Amino acid sequence: MSPISRREFLVGGAAAGTGLVLWFYLPHGGRTPGAGAFAPNAYLRIAPDGKITVVVARSEMGQGVQTSLPMILAEELEADWSEITIEQAGASTLYGDQSTGGSASVKTTWAPMRRAGAAAREMLITAAALEWKVPRSACRAEKGAVIHGASNRRLTYGELSEKAAGLPVPADPPLKSAKDYKLIGTRVPRTDTPSKVDGSAGYGIDVRLPGMKYALLARCPVLGGKVGCFDDGEARKVPGVSQVTKIGDSAVAVVADSVWGAMEGRRVLNVTWDEGANRDLTSAAISDSLRKAASTKGVTFFRVGEVAKTSGRRIEASYDLPFLAHAPMEPGNCTAHYRGSTCELWAPTQVPQAVRDSVAEALKLDPSQVKVNVTLLGGGFGRRLEVDYGVEAALVSKAIGGPVQVLWTREDDMRHSPYRPASHHRLSATLDGQGWPAAFTHRVVAPSISAQKGYPIEGGVDPDLKDEAPFLYPVPNIRLEHVAVETPVPVGWLRSVYAANMAFPSECFIDELAAAAGKDPLEYRLHLLAGDREIKFWDTAWRTDRLRGVLQLAAEKAGWRQPAGAGRYRGIAAFGCFGSYMAEVVEISMQDGKPQVHRVVGAIDCGRVINPGILEQQVESGVIFALSAALHGRITVDKGGIVQGNFDDYELVRMQEAPVVEAHFVKSEEDPTGAGEPPVPPLAAALCNAIFAATGKRIRSLPLNL
Repeated sequence: MSPISRREFLVGGAAAGTGLVLWFYLPHGGRTPGAGAFAPNAYLRIAPDGKITVVVARSEMGQGVQTSLPMILAEELEADWSEITIEQAGASTLYGDQSTGGSASVKTTWAPMRRAGAAAREMLITAAALEWKVPRSACRAEKGAVIHGASNRRLTYGELSEKAAGLPVPADPPLKSAKDYKLIGTRVPRTDTPSKVDGSAGYGIDVRLPGMKYALLARCPVLGGKVGCFDDGEARKVPGVSQVTKIGDSAVAVVADSVWGAMEGRRVLNVTWDEGANRDLTSAAISDSLRKAASTKGVTFFRVGEVAKTSGRRIEASYDLPFLAHAPMEPGNCTAHYRGSTCELWAPTQVPQAVRDSVAEALKLDPSQVKVNVTLLGGGFGRRLEVDYGVEAALVSKAIGGPVQVLWTREDDMRHSPYRPASHHRLSATLDGQGWPAAFTHRVVAPSISAQKGYPIEGGVDPDLKDEAPFLYPVPNIRLEHVAVETPVPVGWLRSVYAANMAFPSECFIDELAAAAGKDPLEYRLHLLAGDREIKFWDTAWRTDRLRGVLQLAAEKAGWRQPAGAGRYRGIAAFGCFGSYMAEVVEISMQDGKPQVHRVVGAIDCGRVINPGILEQQVESGVIFALSAALHGRITVDKGGIVQGNFDDYELVRMQEAPVVEAHFVKSEEDPTGAGEPPVPPLAAALCNAIFAATGKRIRSLPLNL
């Protein structure tokens, strides 16, 4: 989402007696409410009793937006943080794009939230000055009140809210200087922690409505298969089962009074499936198709110089990555209540507006007739950028004529979801006489997520590559290519998306070049980044000094230039994505031929840090997420279906495997950029580079198979 101009920032006052309500107009189809409107779709609401409500328009899935975003507004407002209440926005037309993904929440709301707080602050100061009949310059805002400096008189925001609501809105409210920040940059405790500790937090799976039924869907075990016919005789004998109904072409819903009734009814349901063309599909066949496609013509999406005209020592390598599942701790679910002319949903979703619009299309309603309430998400990682759970719940509710919660078991979630694309990579470099790369090429062969979903592909390049696949070492001649391969396996966005696919081979290969040149992997990278350069990669201007900075910080904190200790080995990697720069050092030992990861030191440059505690959590979670994928993650296909079904055969890192994770931040005055996804891409490469340091063996495919 592009930054909002000051002219696009509009504020409306609420009716007298209801306090002060500030609204935003954001582009992309937003609208402003009329005078006197009072609704939960406002960013800021101040009640006469002094309570301040900040509405968060992004989904909370563990990344801390219900704390970090209100902190930005509260800073400019000079609010008393103890008086802040958080309210989650549902699907709305007031906020522009409400999608939560791409590490964009703080980045895209930094300016709007600041302006909202600043405008309110200025209106409250004006209201106090009018009340006291003193110059505005004699008043200041501080901790939820306006104070008259000369007399030390004080009026709370609640006492001023009614008067402020009737004032004209400042066209260009002044923003605070960073030196005056009181909240931003501090470890404000997360607002969602208490409810998660005491169990009162409301996730999608916790929703309960009067008269609500539960439904599980039987789906074809073969990818792309459809319902042939079904016999529900045995299913209807299960106590509590009230209805068995076909949903679309590909599923049969079993509806019951309880979850267990729906599960048992589905277990005994007799379905004959039309398995379609994919019944013989295997992982081996998919891998073979990727390798064969590597020799076909691709689309060049980044070029510098002329690779073909260079000469010198040539180094080549191929890398492979598997399909990966999202595996959020809360499996898929959605609750819907279709009422004929309207439908209301309670969804743990990253895309409330897309769910609203998709449900409206499926039910033949206008989007304004569909209400989406956003619950907490028990993990998202991109899985809930899809809309299938919402559409299914709405269709089942329509079929039974009442409220229903559609639930996915862990096996449903693992076997009937989109996956991060598998990919094959071919890299080559030409080294000059000193061992430095004169040319670098990287050809990625992978399905295009956007193409499979029917989105326009401009110039043959998946748009996600533009933010997730930069090569930031200023080699004189570079060519990056994408060969798009179709696959029957549904693909989707998984945390860091193409960035993780690109970083693993790229950063492992840089290590291979360093070894071929007989140079230290860190020093090799720092030499390539020695000059301060700006690299324009599509719409982003990347800076070599910032990538160099995170490498130096990570290396310093990890003690790279000191011995690692007996039996310990280190690897390093760095990558830029989602506007941020990340470097990681992984320290391992080898136990029975397998790596034991003891320590991961991460350094991130994501601009100004809003909340250091939350940023540390983001780095820690990204490391564990990426380590799980590197050590264990693999989705395989056999006889047309997904093999893995639960955490016994799709393993995550357990406590005994979890390393100490250290998070360090580059001090920056730059505007904030992404933090949730950048910690993921460098991890696998740093780990495999450490394994090479320990064993002399190059790892060119994941998960590890030592």
